Amino acid sequence: MKIAVLSRGPRLYSTRRLKEAAIARGHEAKVLNTLSFSIEVEQGQPSLYYKHRKLSDYDAVIPRVGASVTFFGTAVVRQFEQMGVFCVNPSHAISVSRDKLRALQVLSRHRVGIPKTLFVRHAREILPGIERMGGPPVVVKLLEGTQGIGVILAETTGVAEAIIETLSGPAKMSVLLQQFVKESKGRDIRAFVVGDRVVAAMRRTAQGDEFRSNIHRGGSADVVKLDAEYERTAIHAAQILGLRVAGVDMLEGEKGPILMEVNSSPGLEGIEAATGIDVAGEIIQLIENEVLFPEIDIRQRLTLQSGYGVMEIPIDETSELCHKTIADSKLRDRDVLVLTIHRDSIAIPNPKMSREILPGDVLLCFGKTLTLRGLAPKPTDKRRRKARVEPPIPTPDE
Repeated sequence: MKIAVLSRGPRLYSTRRLKEAAIARGHEAKVLNTLSFSIEVEQGQPSLYYKHRKLSDYDAVIPRVGASVTFFGTAVVRQFEQMGVFCVNPSHAISVSRDKLRALQVLSRHRVGIPKTLFVRHAREILPGIERMGGPPVVVKLLEGTQGIGVILAETTGVAEAIIETLSGPAKMSVLLQQFVKESKGRDIRAFVVGDRVVAAMRRTAQGDEFRSNIHRGGSADVVKLDAEYERTAIHAAQILGLRVAGVDMLEGEKGPILMEVNSSPGLEGIEAATGIDVAGEIIQLIENEVLFPEIDIRQRLTLQSGYGVMEIPIDETSELCHKTIADSKLRDRDVLVLTIHRDSIAIPNPKMSREILPGDVLLCFGKTLTLRGLAPKPTDKRRRKARVEPPIPTPDE
């Protein structure tokens, strides 16, 4: 494959490691400066020019778009997408993750712990907002800061007001007020998500009285074994934002993980040094799995008998399947296969027989249509809903 690494810093550790990992696995890899592109938009023929020459064909792109060039960088990634090139992280997902407020708004609808956050337009809203958060201290954040830059701890309400008035004055900077998690002061966890799993994780600890634990600010890092809830939160957060590769930062709260940020261009140096894991190689393997998988028309491979179909079955407390494992449900005995369980925006493909079926799950099943209809929730007067059953797919001979 021919892989492009979009980066303005060819000598940066992360950029070098991605290029080295691609070459080590037998691919051609080039580092392309994000700002050296020209975008040509034409009906039916989207194209890119690099240093005044039309860009040759690439199989995949790894965006390493810096915060200062997010707008143009995501435009370049979006053009690659229009050209049919696989992008490790989609342009839309990069844009959402870069805007801290927007990302938190999207994440707030899902079961991931986030700190109480306030975005204010007028200074008079600061005091009541801080009181709703439980009082000072609070954390003041720039919406588009990175590596701990633009993150300030305000010990008192007065300090918070002064900081916000300064930043949002002539500079016109947008800021957030966020609940301070005292029990996690000076520490956080960075989980590195690639695809649908956490490939490495580290605990970062700040030096001295510094509350920001970023390694770029002198913090130290040690390998950490995540428990199931921290791992679930990291994977879930990345999937919600649409990122295939992400650095997910979490605080260790009294009641579990508190999600702070999801980074679309996480650095590799700290995580590889702390864990000894070849994270760059994991990213290249993800590209291989996505790009080199043979194109198969599954519809033409399926030969379904009459009376069989595929159906989504929502599960609630009244369902006969609720709180049973797939084995205990006896679905296999009734000629029904559970293909996927959709749970809290996470897809669990080919679930094990020991997997418990929970309220809120949606099962994607294949089997006898009559049996599937019998498993569907009964419609009510308030909310009548038809179960979606897909008819058998005809074979080319039919």
